[in-house]
Amino acid sequence: MKIISNKNNLQVLHEDNHLIVVNKRVGDIVQGDKTGDKPLSDVVKEYIKDKYNKPGEVFLGVVHRLDRPTTGIVVFARTSKALTRMNELFSNRETQKTYWCIIKNKPSNSEDKLIHFLKRNEKNNTSKAHLKEVPDSKLASLDYKIIKELNNYFALEINLHTGRHHQIRAQLSAIGSPIKGDLKYGFDRSNPDGGIHLHARKLVFVHPVTKENIEIIAPTPDDVIWNAV
Repeated sequence: MKIISNKNNLQVLHEDNHLIVVNKRVGDIVQGDKTGDKPLSDVVKEYIKDKYNKPGEVFLGVVHRLDRPTTGIVVFARTSKALTRMNELFSNRETQKTYWCIIKNKPSNSEDKLIHFLKRNEKNNTSKAHLKEVPDSKLASLDYKIIKELNNYFALEINLHTGRHHQIRAQLSAIGSPIKGDLKYGFDRSNPDGGIHLHARKLVFVHPVTKENIEIIAPTPDDVIWNAV
């Protein structure tokens, strides 16, 4: 895996004529929002413009997003063809997404499949996990397993089967194991950097143009707990 950094401290995990994949940091927003903060998409555009001396506007399509307090793999498309095809891969669940997270409360099972119905609350930007279907809810499914026991925490590996709003955060909270630092979903204190210990670790997919199998792994943030994993 080739990792490149540029003046914007951008960690590029994969780059070709059609796609660019970066390792998002805590606090980065993937695309512009009402905060007015500079989005990751603009940072990537600047990187492409500088590296290839591109005149005029750089095309960059946002394929998917990660929550602001999380870290890990984010895919952008460099061509409209790649954007359309990557959107189809994600919407048809033809990608394999693996996340790592840190929790304090050990689940009753060391590995399990969680199935809930998530209902989104637009007002406070949260999702609540229900065991039974409720009006306006969506089915959410994931597998998890404990991959390491730390002194005070547990590291989980999670494979997503659906891609719902705040899915991992809401489902783990529902079983009494909120993610470290995630005040919104019941953890008792925040992380110093305002982030949460949820990391988009691995992504596997078939390249939308070349059709080769792509596997991308994102290094975890440099902190004491992640380094122990």
